[in-house]
Amino acid sequence: MCGIAGILRFDQAPIDPGVLAAMARTLAHRGPDAHGFWQAPGVGFAHTRLSIIDLGGSAQPMQSADGRWIITFNGEIFNYRALRASLTYPFRTDGDTEVILAGVSRHGLGWIENLVGQFAFALHDRTLGTTHLVRDRLGVLPLYYTVSPQQVTFGSEIKAVLAAENAQPCVDLLSLDAYLSGRSVPSPDTLFEGVKKLPPAHRATITPEGSIRLTRYWQPPAADTRGQWTPAAAIDAVDEAVTEAVDSALVADVPVGAYLSGGVDSSLIVAKIAALRPDRRVQTFAAGFGNPTTDELPWARRVSEHVGTDHHEVHVDARDFESLWPELTWHRDAPISEPADIAVYRLAQTAGQSVRVILSGEGGDELFAGYPKYRAARAVSAASALPAGLRGWGVSALEHRLPASLARARIALRAAGADTTAEQYRTWFAPFTQQERRSLLGSLPTRELSLGNNGSGRDVIREMLLADLDGWLPDNLLERGDRMSMAASLELRPPLLDHRLVDLAFRLPSSVKVRGGTTKWVLKEVARRYLPAEVVDRRKVGFRVPLGDWFRSGLRDSMWDRLTGADSFVGQTLDRTAVRELLERHDSGRFNEENRIWTLMCLEVWHETFFGTHSSARTISNQRD
Repeated sequence: MCGIAGILRFDQAPIDPGVLAAMARTLAHRGPDAHGFWQAPGVGFAHTRLSIIDLGGSAQPMQSADGRWIITFNGEIFNYRALRASLTYPFRTDGDTEVILAGVSRHGLGWIENLVGQFAFALHDRTLGTTHLVRDRLGVLPLYYTVSPQQVTFGSEIKAVLAAENAQPCVDLLSLDAYLSGRSVPSPDTLFEGVKKLPPAHRATITPEGSIRLTRYWQPPAADTRGQWTPAAAIDAVDEAVTEAVDSALVADVPVGAYLSGGVDSSLIVAKIAALRPDRRVQTFAAGFGNPTTDELPWARRVSEHVGTDHHEVHVDARDFESLWPELTWHRDAPISEPADIAVYRLAQTAGQSVRVILSGEGGDELFAGYPKYRAARAVSAASALPAGLRGWGVSALEHRLPASLARARIALRAAGADTTAEQYRTWFAPFTQQERRSLLGSLPTRELSLGNNGSGRDVIREMLLADLDGWLPDNLLERGDRMSMAASLELRPPLLDHRLVDLAFRLPSSVKVRGGTTKWVLKEVARRYLPAEVVDRRKVGFRVPLGDWFRSGLRDSMWDRLTGADSFVGQTLDRTAVRELLERHDSGRFNEENRIWTLMCLEVWHETFFGTHSSARTISNQRD
């Protein structure tokens, strides 16, 4: 994986090489092995490289053999060898970057649909003067840009874009509602005013005059409706597709390892790696939090022993959160969305001492309906038949009376009380309901939230999966995975998000995903072929961090100071009374408000990092110069 950045000026004025260098410096962690630059009138590209394939060659930015195309590329093309064999082209390297140039040179931009992998890149056409920004189908890798009357600036991370701007950044107040809804801001917006995020499966074409056209080049297929999918056929097809995806993700000229939580997804991936590479032991990595009620380390050890891996563990505590919070917020360019982000970073640090590439289990829940919400989906959808006012009143009356032990029931209630189908899908992961957000935001302006799929009601499970694939997965989980691994200069690959497996998953009927009350049924049946039954059948726990306890102990003072202090962004921008009531409810011990407090704390730390008087962002950036 790498870092890419660039500037496109509409007046063809030369690009300041010092600005390109400053942009590249902010991305040094993404590419510690090498850096390069390319310039022409009105265009400048920068690249920082983490060498994974063709270690001694493939320097970037790279130019096509005929001189027409220039590319700065971040990612890995897993089928590059097969594509290379199909192309007649005077190759000068052994890497995947030149394969993209060769394919586009011979067949045009539409050829990128042949790529299997994860990628974000910029292609400049010197003949037409157009530039194309391209992001992979699922949004595994990021790409940001700004547009002004003079130029377009782009980069792998927001900090690279900001490094080219003369003015200080501003908070996009219109995006606060989206953030409070999902702990992240969906494409194309960000919390920085004017900074946009290229949506997954899109390419942006920028003309020399400055017009920008976005084109979607992929979307999940429609479900097969001919009834050919028996449960047995579905299991066999998914098994074969997972094997192909894992095998593809192992393509590298450096050591490859895997995260191992002890859950179905990561355990299946580890078992597949061991079967595909029997001549070498898999390096696996797991994190724990010192809490026997939430730790999954014993399960990870159980899988490690069953498969036969070289297993490594890292322990995370409240001190890690307090010390790493600003630094990892700088890496994230946004509020840290999940408590597990910090644990993932500590895992990446540990893994980076042994391997250069790590495989992870992201995507299994979003493809095969693994979350508990999918089990309750039809019941909650049926409740929507009641008038919205009646549902809202009932939810308000019941929800705050439920104790912390009934957290899942509380979430289902909140979803059932949502006004619309789109809001209902969003509420399953939302720390604050629509009504609560209105109370917190007061008279602040908001931007209308939308989902790529607003729902027809015919197959609520499929619609929820599409909504998660469109928002929760790329804007939360994948953004976390990319930033926390790249902060440690480690490449992360989620093989379950191989688009061929995604295509299969969305062709399958929902009846093999949630079956007999079992979520993720078809993937669990595949895992049963390779893993002990107790690993497959155990209750889903997830990557749990004991924040509720920490906010009443080691992080309590920080919580109160940051959210209610005189210079608090949250306290000044949101309704201070509502914030205090939230903290008092958690302090009482009768309720667990950790998700909502976490959401506000991360917003505050983000603001401190990028806008505070002490500007942690500048301090951290200077340390890397």
